[in-house]
Amino acid sequence: MATLTAFVGSFALGVPTLLAANGTFWRFLAEMGDVMALGMAALGSAIGIGMAGQAAAGAWAKEARAGRNLSFTYIILLGMPISQTLYAMIVMNNMRSVFANIEITVSEAGLLLGIGLATGMGEMLSAWMQGLIGAAGIRALSDGGGKGFAFIIIAMGVVETVGIFTMVFMLGMIPAA
Repeated sequence: MATLTAFVGSFALGVPTLLAANGTFWRFLAEMGDVMALGMAALGSAIGIGMAGQAAAGAWAKEARAGRNLSFTYIILLGMPISQTLYAMIVMNNMRSVFANIEITVSEAGLLLGIGLATGMGEMLSAWMQGLIGAAGIRALSDGGGKGFAFIIIAMGVVETVGIFTMVFMLGMIPAA
């Protein structure tokens, strides 16, 4: 019991220090949002590329069995989800400029965490859905003799717009340093 009391007492004394005016905890939260933006976007890009890549591999196998040339067009469709990672990196780099000013970082920690999470979620889901559309598009091109590429690009562009809007709107919410 004495050990538990000592632990609780030490913890209780440590919490005010963690939340102290130097802002260590709040800076941590703000920077966690910064890192989450990029991490979540990269996860979405990887998932989207993986799904489209699997569809491309299947389509290439089908073309090879039929003795046809392998379509380079699939590379375009499977690579498109990478852009959302770039958009998150742009937001992340702009957020980093705020961290030089500890007062703004501490006072706007919740906002910065929210911007990071919203950026990460928006970019992750945009990339993921783009990969789904790309995978379906690759199967459609493979089965349809290459017809409909422009329509697939337009569909992927619509979901790409969600990623662009996420980036632009979140950039606009970053407090001035």
